[in-house]
Amino acid sequence: MARRILLGLLLLCASSWALAQSNPVTRFTFPPPETANDQRHLYYWQVLEAALASNRDKYGDFAVEPYATPMTFQRAAAEVESGKGRVNIVARGTNIDLETRLRPIRLPLDKGLLGARLFLVTQDTAAKLEKVRTFEELQQYTIGQNSAWTDVKILQNAGFKLVIADDYEGLFQMLSAKRFDLFSRGAIEIDAEWKAHRDTLPNLVIDKSFMLYYPLPRYFFVPRTPEGEKMAERIEDGLRRLQKSGEFERRYQDYKRLVLKDVNLAGRRVFRLTNTQLSPETPLSDKYWWDDLSAELSAKPRP
Repeated sequence: MARRILLGLLLLCASSWALAQSNPVTRFTFPPPETANDQRHLYYWQVLEAALASNRDKYGDFAVEPYATPMTFQRAAAEVESGKGRVNIVARGTNIDLETRLRPIRLPLDKGLLGARLFLVTQDTAAKLEKVRTFEELQQYTIGQNSAWTDVKILQNAGFKLVIADDYEGLFQMLSAKRFDLFSRGAIEIDAEWKAHRDTLPNLVIDKSFMLYYPLPRYFFVPRTPEGEKMAERIEDGLRRLQKSGEFERRYQDYKRLVLKDVNLAGRRVFRLTNTQLSPETPLSDKYWWDDLSAELSAKPRP
């Protein structure tokens, strides 16, 4: 009897192991925020989880988890590029170089809102900007940027003078110290960033006069490996399922309302720039994946 029970347990363990091997858990490990105040990417990982849950029956179980230790974007991209690094997925504004190194899933996760750029400035600069009327006048102001950001080449090609740094958090300190005039930030991130720094850097404000706009989709990127191709196939399938069901639009609209609720876009002077860093495969003609904020820009200005 004991031998039969033992044999039964061994057979059960063997069948459980075989089942686990036939339906392995696919792990998607992303880089955590660079600092405790950095909440820029939470929405994207929530969208990823929803996309993967939508096709669990087809592709099997999954886990979406942050790596334990913060890392810069340069480090995270290198980890993904290696194909066997500590993280295997990032969500970034795209450029040709990044699409060469990593495998993009070319569906804009925030409908291009990353390319709607507002300015964090000091109170002194805000007063000066009220008198600016032309693009040429705006070009006289220096812009702070991180060396790893796609915006660097876009802004340089548009004729702006940039002050470059590698430390994301340090750029806020540099702006406060007037090392440069304007800190160009996405409309979807600027309010949260200002609120995170207003107590320690009280001289910073959000400019109310201008917006730069250029097409800058944020994609998921995975390794250019056979395993990465499987990940990309599943992610795109899941995102398109969310699109078809209406779930993506619902999440996007909730996200947009949240990030723009305290940002007054109406009445701003908009300067549209060319993004020379886009691949020919960018889905610019698919209107579903783009939001030009025309409704928000044309609304009646808030008091």
